[in-house]
Amino acid sequence: MSAGSSGTGSSGEGGGTHARGEGGAAPASQPSHFIAEMVRADNASGRWGVWAASEGASAGKPRVHTRFPPEPNGYLHVGHAKSICLNFGLAQAFGGKFNLRFDDTNPAKEEQEYVDSIKRDVAWLTSAFDAGSFDHGPHAGGLFFASDYFEQMYGFAVELIRKGKAYVCSLTAEEVSARRGKPGVPATSPDRERPVEESLRLFEEMKDGKHPNGKYTLRAKIDLASNNFNLRDPVMYRILHEHHHNTGDKWCVYPMYDWAHGIEDSLERITHSICTLEFEAHRPLYDWFIDAINEGRGPGERVWHSQQIEFAKLVPTYTILSKRNLLKLVEQNLVEGWDDPRMPTVSGMRRRGYPSKALRAFVEDVGVTKTDSLIDIGRLENAVRDHLNKTAPRAMAVLRPLKVTIENWPEGKVDELDFVINPEDPALPKRKVAFSKVLYIERDDFMEEPPKKFFRLAPGAEVRLRWAYFIKCERVVKDAAGNVVELICTYDPATRGGDAPVGPDGQPTKKVKGTLHWVSAAHAVKAKVRLFDRLFKVEEPGKATGNFMDDLNTASVEEVEAWVEPWLKEAAEKGLGAKESGEGGGGFQFERLGYFCFDKGSTPGAMVFNRTVTLKDAWAKAAK
Repeated sequence: MSAGSSGTGSSGEGGGTHARGEGGAAPASQPSHFIAEMVRADNASGRWGVWAASEGASAGKPRVHTRFPPEPNGYLHVGHAKSICLNFGLAQAFGGKFNLRFDDTNPAKEEQEYVDSIKRDVAWLTSAFDAGSFDHGPHAGGLFFASDYFEQMYGFAVELIRKGKAYVCSLTAEEVSARRGKPGVPATSPDRERPVEESLRLFEEMKDGKHPNGKYTLRAKIDLASNNFNLRDPVMYRILHEHHHNTGDKWCVYPMYDWAHGIEDSLERITHSICTLEFEAHRPLYDWFIDAINEGRGPGERVWHSQQIEFAKLVPTYTILSKRNLLKLVEQNLVEGWDDPRMPTVSGMRRRGYPSKALRAFVEDVGVTKTDSLIDIGRLENAVRDHLNKTAPRAMAVLRPLKVTIENWPEGKVDELDFVINPEDPALPKRKVAFSKVLYIERDDFMEEPPKKFFRLAPGAEVRLRWAYFIKCERVVKDAAGNVVELICTYDPATRGGDAPVGPDGQPTKKVKGTLHWVSAAHAVKAKVRLFDRLFKVEEPGKATGNFMDDLNTASVEEVEAWVEPWLKEAAEKGLGAKESGEGGGGFQFERLGYFCFDKGSTPGAMVFNRTVTLKDAWAKAAK
């Protein structure tokens, strides 16, 4: 059987596998989604039957049952987010169910920490479950572990040995590789004809812990000459004397992925088993195992036969997704941890302030295809901007302060000005912001010798302060080293609210082109602000040198002591801000600067903000 072929044989209770292309074309206005078209066709044909009357909201609808099966050996990343959104989205769209299942078959690399983080991430991303339970809600299929099925898997393996379709092999991994053969040259195995009873005895001894790691494996007996090397008697079980997070020390043999995941799908009666493209060549093996179990069984005895479908994984620019490489960043302290806001992990993106709805919108925009491609990370950042623009309250913060003294402002006077919370939602009430004699503006908003088209503050220039007044720079104060430390300005009382008075002709009496944000020095609150950039400085890290470490962006984070308006301290105390934005709390737009959220370590007395994303794509501008 060639790589990627669909296989033949008995269909099982769930229907057999069949090869399909990408199905009907999606409307031009919609992202491609060939799997949804396949599901529609299956539902129209009645292939998978309907949900039973006891299935609540799904009762009577065509069966659509998907799953997300992560291995708990690291934190989930943006690539996994696509799979989660795809699988849950199909269940949601077709009134079906979605399972979270841990593929915990390798105890040497799996930890409870990863299990817990994955639960949180899936619950957050789907907005359908809490982190502790996956058995409620209209599309909740349940929370499962591959280790829950170890006893059944072992029984199926014994059955295959009895049928002459599996055998115990004494070759080491290195010896198996050396005997693997090549195209046109079959593999070899000296134990292939081992008597069934001997394989049964040895397999039981393996289970009982009577042999050391690597002494034996259990291999499927398929075709040593197959052009699809996955079918050249693949390993089904290996000996591992390791403590398991879920089963403890009960087992000494652990199933390989190709053997395990088809059985897991079968036991959970999954209809559409969705994998990334690298598993396409494994599909014949997926089908062979189920067909081998069903061989000789009557119609009422056959196990469920799910359909494996492959799609192109999500590979964003400026990003690495290998768990092994991400772990290197963590272990070498190049990042704060798995949830560092620069990391492409779901927890990192959440801590950075990415809303789950924005991440889902990005995945939907990318679409579902059979063609691998590099996806511009700017599309994700734009999805975040689009969402936060509608939901994030506005606030003012000055990251690199320059003192401004308004010399004609009455001493001790404080003016309370009305500020719009979010112009996208005019129904929201306005907030009060204090204006006083001494202010802070951004240092970048002043130039002593400005070039043409510099519409911010300069000697003799006039600008608008956001929602406040027009001010004019009269004098510049410098320190002994010649650095500008203060601007002496005057204000125009007639411009309160930020607009010039209207003349008899109905037009403003004067115009200014620049509008600056500011904070009152007497009222502003200090805060730590972390400015994050992309973790890598090239689109495909490691492509040029073979080492992704060579492309690390050493300037990917900058920490500044900023001044923010006092309303943000109130927001920290009350949990205000854009919902679903940030591990530590709500998200805000700092006017003219970008979107920011509270970090998880932030407190009202010591606020820490993470920059989620800039207002515009600075990288796109730099590339021009």
